[in-house]
Amino acid sequence: MSIYNIKPMDFANLRTVSLHGRGGKVTPDLFAKPLSNDASMNAFIDSLPKILAADTLRAVAEKLHAAKTKRRAILWGIGGHVIKVGLAPMLLDLADRGYLTGLSMNGSASIHDYEIAVAGHSSEDVEAVLPDGSFGSAEETGRDLNEAIRGSIAADTGMGEAVCARITEKADPRFAPASLLCGAYARKIPVTVHVAIGTDTPHTHPAVDGASIGAASHRDFRLLCEMVRGLDDGGVYVNVGSAVVMPEVFLKAVSVVRNLGHSLRSFTTVNFDFIQHYRPSVNVVKRPHANAGGQGYALTGHHEIMIPLLAAMLVAKDGQ
Repeated sequence: MSIYNIKPMDFANLRTVSLHGRGGKVTPDLFAKPLSNDASMNAFIDSLPKILAADTLRAVAEKLHAAKTKRRAILWGIGGHVIKVGLAPMLLDLADRGYLTGLSMNGSASIHDYEIAVAGHSSEDVEAVLPDGSFGSAEETGRDLNEAIRGSIAADTGMGEAVCARITEKADPRFAPASLLCGAYARKIPVTVHVAIGTDTPHTHPAVDGASIGAASHRDFRLLCEMVRGLDDGGVYVNVGSAVVMPEVFLKAVSVVRNLGHSLRSFTTVNFDFIQHYRPSVNVVKRPHANAGGQGYALTGHHEIMIPLLAAMLVAKDGQ
């Protein structure tokens, strides 16, 4: 016998409803479809469930296609991992198809792209070289990128344009096709680089000049503000793999554009990442649309799978 002075609730008089009359949000017509051995890409896309993330990805593809059709800005903000997982050729193809009109990144993305273009490899083994203090000490990377940044001041170009030009100049022809910034420079796609002092390996090189880094990156912020202005009425901003720097920079750009009296309404934002962090969730997906219309989307997954899947959807749309 229980020692408690209360008893379990009696369920005898609970009301029930008919399952058949109740309905539900999930129905078989939304389910995935099996594929045949010779299925096309369109068939694969159509086979995905019309539920949750799969349907969100379809919606993002629709927004991107609509922005391209309407000739609105399609801006991509990226972190270094996007370069390290090999997405540069795919992003350049999307640019050629009209799905990337401007590119912004944190410092690590530009560094990894430089090393791929010049040496054909990047992403050193940090644990192996950190103990002796040689992590981040590549001579060519620090020298060339710092020289480019210093030269950008006299040339009145931002960090992005200066780094693109230097990578194009220094790239090994064998590896240049794999460089996002070589390709962007050849296509005259605006590129901006946004850094915090001390975050990037060139900041530990003897040739570093903090004043030049600040001036060059600030010029790029102003250029990004002009790019963001083009999102008004149908543009799309895609944040991929940057959890702090690019979401913060993007939100400030949104505020500057509106502060100066420019319309910035009814556009789309998308955040792709392994997990949904606080800053992208609020600064990219939610806050830009407060009292301004538009829509933000969040998709979680590995970049090396999610971005090619999105690209496949866009290519399929172009072929319809």
